[in-house]
Amino acid sequence: MPLDAYGVLSGTLHRHFRDQPDTQGRWFHVNLEVDAPAGRHRCAVDVDSKQSTTGVQWKVFTLAASVLDPVPSLDPGYHDLSASPGSGALDYLRHPGLQHRPGCAGVIRPPARLRELLNRLNPPRPWTSGSNLDAAQALEPLLVPGREILVFGEPFDHGLGMHNIHQNQGDPYGSQWWDDNGTWQDGATLTRRPDGHYDVFLNKFSSQAGHTGPDGHPV
Repeated sequence: MPLDAYGVLSGTLHRHFRDQPDTQGRWFHVNLEVDAPAGRHRCAVDVDSKQSTTGVQWKVFTLAASVLDPVPSLDPGYHDLSASPGSGALDYLRHPGLQHRPGCAGVIRPPARLRELLNRLNPPRPWTSGSNLDAAQALEPLLVPGREILVFGEPFDHGLGMHNIHQNQGDPYGSQWWDDNGTWQDGATLTRRPDGHYDVFLNKFSSQAGHTGPDGHPV
């Protein structure tokens, strides 16, 4: 079954801070404090390795606001999103703006010379692997206080805030997160630049598959 709830928080970034060793609990997070009409939300971006030998994985890139429609035009606050294309929901493996090479999904592998040209015109977006601290250091330059921010994930059951701000599909059979697998419910952190584009931080765990079926389970 998918997450109990999924949506996006639109607001203004107040500040961020890392979990400290004596307060982080089981997993390590970069915590965002986001101001919205209901109050100040705490958003816990999970950049822990989940005990994986290769650590957490992430991508950082920039997108035009139009790629994220209709989310950029939503009023500040939390909004539920249906787990379906066109709703504004994110899916790392299916959303055309989040592909490994945007606009090239399903294209037959071209000859080497053409691949070199494509790399220059439309560079790929490979995952970077590293420790939780490496991932935190990759995210933090995007976290400029006062910037408009979009946080995708699951709202807290109690209090203002978000969690499951990471890929939410592809967890292996037998893991404690298997039941949360689903499509069009991935978490992400995006901040709006002065030019109107969005800086995007995607994060996943190396144990999560890069190919999933319609139920979000690995294939």
